[in-house]
Order: sequence, then structure tokens, then C-alpha cells
Amino acid sequence: MTRQPWCGLAAVCLLVAASGSLQPANAARVLAVETVAAKSHWNFMRGVLHALAARGHLVKVYTPFPDPGTPATVGYTEVDTSAEFQGDDTDPTSTAVNMDASVVLPLFARPSFMVPFIANASRSVCDIMNRLLQRDDGAYDLFVTEPLSSECVSHAARRLGVPLVYVVPAPLLPWIETAAFGHYGNPAVVPHLFASYAVPNTFYQRVNNVAMYLHTVYLNYRYTSSAAAAEQRSYDIAPPVKPALVFVNTHHVTEPPRPVPVNRVDVGGIHLTAPQPLPADILQFIEESPNGVIFFTFGTVVALSTLPDHIQIAFKNALAEVPQRVLLKYEGEMMDKPKNVMTSKWLPQRDILKHPNVKLFIGHGGISGVYEAVDAGVPILGFPLFYDQPRNMANLVDAGMALSMDLFSVTKDTLLKAINEIVNNETYSKNAKKTSELFKDRPMTPAESVVYWTEYVIRHKGAPHLKSHALNLTWYQYFLLDIIAVVLLVIVSVCYIALKTLQLIKKLIFKLSSKSKLKPD
Repeated sequence: MTRQPWCGLAAVCLLVAASGSLQPANAARVLAVETVAAKSHWNFMRGVLHALAARGHLVKVYTPFPDPGTPATVGYTEVDTSAEFQGDDTDPTSTAVNMDASVVLPLFARPSFMVPFIANASRSVCDIMNRLLQRDDGAYDLFVTEPLSSECVSHAARRLGVPLVYVVPAPLLPWIETAAFGHYGNPAVVPHLFASYAVPNTFYQRVNNVAMYLHTVYLNYRYTSSAAAAEQRSYDIAPPVKPALVFVNTHHVTEPPRPVPVNRVDVGGIHLTAPQPLPADILQFIEESPNGVIFFTFGTVVALSTLPDHIQIAFKNALAEVPQRVLLKYEGEMMDKPKNVMTSKWLPQRDILKHPNVKLFIGHGGISGVYEAVDAGVPILGFPLFYDQPRNMANLVDAGMALSMDLFSVTKDTLLKAINEIVNNETYSKNAKKTSELFKDRPMTPAESVVYWTEYVIRHKGAPHLKSHALNLTWYQYFLLDIIAVVLLVIVSVCYIALKTLQLIKKLIFKLSSKSKLKPD
């Protein structure tokens, strides 16, 4: 009896399929907690976790943004924590979605407010995490979470007895970078997260960068120390656990190159999914625009409809005069809406930006939207609001694919001039496409990087060999102050001895010369 050819082919296909996925016995049990109730943060965390679930790992995540519409995935479970994140715009644990611009922008733009605010938020979410995990009696192999502004989240890994992985949806805060890796960012070349420049090129920028670094690190230390002294928690007692891995939502096309430890892995753009077909009305609106389309959104954190009236009027008057059609994310009904503008409370941002008829993206410079525009090769006009957004936009300006404007000084004429400059000057579009090519040119996709390094850490029992020796040093040892002190002591001692020796020699010579003068001829 002869074997049919298709039998061999089927066997090969089965072997290939089996080699590309984990068997249930090899699947790691991953517990994750999203500590920040902001959709951009969750989108990044979800991208990391979906990569692990797609590989065959068993993932359970506590999230304030569960998606009941997501197709069921074997081994992937979401637990709704939205009830834990309720409050007003100034509540550090409130859900950061469509917040009132008049309330949050004047506060969030000031480091003197922002640092204590996020430090307080960190302690609050650690309290929430403790309550959640006390009710969880599962056994796990890995713990994944976002630190925000404090290492207090790391104590869950100690209680579970598993390696810790940080997931950070924006460039790292200075004190989190030092805490996680033991290394200090050099403010001469590494811009502060709150900086408005891509790199500190001028003397003033370097002075500003150093001052901001020292000021914010001190603010964070003072607040966390006083908060722990006033009301001590269990996570204030034991030393924090150091992460085995840190996944960061960055990429070198939008971040200045800098030295990084081996256990920091940049996976910028992991939240990007395959584009989906556009809704019929949006697709028709885009394709029937002979001069192209402008896509305008301020994301999910701040509601554009809550901006001051004079800013909204400037936007509407400028958009009414552009030859392009405009897709605008706007909450509620817009009064005096221009005829060329289509508004919606929600728009499929990723899918819209991938359409070739989109000529410009107007946004706030949030890192998730930045990577969606970079991936699509669309130039950006940014109105950065707070946190990392000014620095994100500065990096894109340096890349030649963007312009950045101050939101509160914008007028109809300045906005119209900026839009026409980007749309009519091909340099911006060419630079955007060049940046997109660099962004996509990687040895591994972000998802593949997450899977490889996570499995590496699990295989090697937390991979302690990846952690920098800097974690074993005190701050004065790290900066070689003890060695400098010894060297200075030796130099001073040698100089002192030399000085005393010279004085002694001088005294001896003086005595000898005096005696010779006293001798009779």
C-alpha cells in the first residue's frame, strides 16, 4: 500500500505548527496588574500581554479597561478593576479618560505638581494592588506590572516568589531608571522626561536639564519619604525587588541614542495591530477628498471639547480654510462645525493613519499616537500638553517630520500657516517616510522581543546575571567619590609631606648658613 503525498505534507505542517507554539506543559503562568487607569498605558501593557498569550503562555491581568468584545483567547483572562479607579480629575487613582482640560492642564504641566501627584498615585495603586492580590490564590511563574513613579509595586513579586517584569509605556522617569538598573542618566546628554527639547544642546538647556533632574529627584524623595513616615505600609519596610526585565515603549528613531543595560528592552510600537477595514462612512469621507485628509485628535486623556473657547474658535476657523477634509475626534456636538470637518467621539486612529490619502496628523504628542503616525509615515503637527509629550514632539521635530506649537498661544493664522507648511512642503512627508523605514527595520518585531526575553528570564530563574553591578553600589561608590576622596587625600598628604620636607630643608640650610657666617675668618 503506497503512502499518499499529502500525508507527508500534513505531517510536516503539523511539526512546523507544533514547533511555533508552546505545549500546555511548557506554558508559563503570568500574572499582570495595570496600575494606571489611562488607555494609552493599558494599550502598551495589553500589547505585551497579548504577545505572551499568543505564544501560548497563560496570562491573567487585572485591568481597569477590560474588553468584553475581544475574541476569547485560550489562557488569557482579564479581571475588571475599573471600580477601584473612581474619582474626579485631580484624584490620582481616577480613570484618566476625557478629562477636563481647564482642570488638568494648568496642573499637569508643572513638575512641582506632577511629581508629588504621581508619587501619591503610586502609593494609592499599590494599596489597590495589595487588596486585589490578597484575594488571588493562584500560582504563577512571572509578575508583570507598571511602576509609574514608585518601586512599591515590586513587593508583589516578593510575595509571589517570582521574577518581576516592569512595563513602562513612556520614557523612564530618572528615579525609576536608577532604581531599576542602578544607573544614573547623565543630564549632559540624556534629556529629562519633562524636558521640552530632544537633547540638551545649548549651555542653557544643560543647566535647565541638570536643575530639573535635581529638583524632581529631590521632590520625589522628599514626598515618598514623608508619606512613608506619616503612614507606613508593608511595602515601605522591606527593600524593593529589582526587575529582571524592563520593557519600555521607546525606539531609537524617536529617542536620542544612549547607553542602556541589557535587561532594558525597547519595544516601541508593540501596541500596533494589523490595520482593519475602515467604517464605510469614514472610508467614503477620506476617499472622496481630492486634496487629502487631516486627522485631528488629542487622544483619550484630555477632551478636546473642554479646551477654552478661544482655542476651539481658532481651530475651527483655521480648519474651515484648509482645502483638505478633516477627521476630528470631538466629544459631543460641535457648534459652528466647518463643512469640511467630520467629528466623532471615537475614531479608528490606527486604521485612518494607514490610509494613503491622510496628509497630516494633528495631535498632542502622546507616545502611542506618535508611533502610529511614525509607522504610517505621516507628518505631525503637535500641541504637547504635559509629561513626555513636549520631548516626544521635540524628537520628531529633530527628525524633520513634525512641527510643534504651544496650545495656549495658538491663533487661526499661526495654525493655518503651520498646516500649510507641513502639507505643501514635501520635506516633512519624505522625512516621515524615512523615519518609518528606520522604525520598521528591526532584527525582531516588538512582540518577538517580548516573547524571547520573557522566556529567557523564566528559563534562567530570573536571569540575575543580566542585572548591572551598579545595583550593588551606593551612590557615592557609583560616582567614585570614595576613590576620588582617597586620591585627593593621597595628593594632599604628599603635598603636605613635600611642603614639610621643604620647610625642614630650608630650616637646615638656614642653620648651616648661619653657622658658617658666625665662624671667624
